[in-house]
Amino acid sequence: MYFTVNNAPTYCYTGGKALDTTQPTVVFIHGVLNDHSVWILQSRYLANHGFNVLALDLPGHCRSQGQAPASVEQAADFIGALLDAAGIQSAALVGHSWGSLIALEAAARLPGRVSQLVLVGTAFPMRVSPALLELSVSAPMKALELVNVFSRSTLAPPPSALGPGTWVYGASMALGRRVLASPATSNVFYTGFKACDSYTGGEQAMAQVACPTLFVLGSTDQMTPPKAAQGLIKLAKEARVVYLPGGHHQMSETPEQMLAALNDFLKH
Repeated sequence: MYFTVNNAPTYCYTGGKALDTTQPTVVFIHGVLNDHSVWILQSRYLANHGFNVLALDLPGHCRSQGQAPASVEQAADFIGALLDAAGIQSAALVGHSWGSLIALEAAARLPGRVSQLVLVGTAFPMRVSPALLELSVSAPMKALELVNVFSRSTLAPPPSALGPGTWVYGASMALGRRVLASPATSNVFYTGFKACDSYTGGEQAMAQVACPTLFVLGSTDQMTPPKAAQGLIKLAKEARVVYLPGGHHQMSETPEQMLAALNDFLKH
């Protein structure tokens, strides 16, 4: 489904269901060099179990046009504009990695409109090494290889995620190449990582969030180690923390556990 947001078409995957304003809504926000497809199991399940689902492609990524957000704050404002365009007054926000920072900032900026907040693979500060930032410009394929090595803790996911025998490293490389080829006017690889690295408002935002917050952290995550989320956890007013036995891509590496934690949280 497409919405016009800030004068540009924005794609949101709805799980094949029409929006029903009588149902609660969940907005899924992806990370750097990802798109809506990383949420495939969780979004399809919820869409078929009583929720509106909007799994978006951020501006300048894959099916969405417009300028890629240059900062977490800019992306958070986009989430508010998307809710307005979709006619959604209240929604739960679920964000992964960079998307978790966007969801956090949006929840702070939209008091009363965010019912629940889910931060997956989050950290604050979310620093990115200068070497990786440089490679994302000078040698993006090399940078993509490095990110996928450090992001993954398994070679093949359980059957419920992407199908038996799926090579998750290869699938992530293919997705990254597809996102890099997006018709954006900026390098979405560098832009996304720079936005993560530059974001300084995480603690202030968490202190302003009034809704319940679920943290879903990978116990062997090398990109955003669980210890890097502890400051946010301490500041959250109603925090629930789930540690999963995997790396940075909880949606595909531990899909059933991820879905169970998400489903249980959203229904309470």
